[in-house]
Amino acid sequence: MKPSKKSSPLDIPTLLIGPDSRSPSYAKPGDAGADLYSRIDLEISPKGGRALVPTGVSLAIPEGFAGFVQPRSGLAIKHGVTCLNSPGLIDSGYRGEISVVLINHDPENAYQVRVGDRIAQLVVMRIENINFLFSESLDDSERGTGGFGHSGS
Repeated sequence: MKPSKKSSPLDIPTLLIGPDSRSPSYAKPGDAGADLYSRIDLEISPKGGRALVPTGVSLAIPEGFAGFVQPRSGLAIKHGVTCLNSPGLIDSGYRGEISVVLINHDPENAYQVRVGDRIAQLVVMRIENINFLFSESLDDSERGTGGFGHSGS
C-alpha cells in the first residue's frame, strides 16, 4: 500500500482566555483529535451529574469547516465520564469560548476535574453546504424507509 500524501495543516487563529488556558494539542503525530483542556477545577457528582466545563479557548474556524467535540475514551472507561452532547458542533462563525458538557455516569464516585486536565477532543473537518431541493418523491435505495434497528440487532 502506498503511503498517502500528507496535507498541509489548516491554520486556525486561536485565542487563549485566562492564564491557565492551554491550546488544543495532539498527543501523537497523526492523531485526528486534538486534546481540549479544562481551565477550571470542579467536581461532577455521580449518577448523571453534569457540568459545563470551559476550555479557555476560542477559535476562528474558517468557513467551509466545522469543529466537532468528541469524548475521550480513557475518561469513559476509567471513570464513566463522557460528553453529553456528542459530537458537540462548533460552527465556523462561532467566536466564543469552547465549553464541554461532561456527564458522570459512575454510580458511586464523583469525578474531580482539575485545571489542565484533558476533558475532550476536537476534530476539525471540511463541511459541504447543501442546497435542499424539494421533490415529490425520492429515488429508491436498498435500505428504503427502514429506520432505527432496521439493519440488524
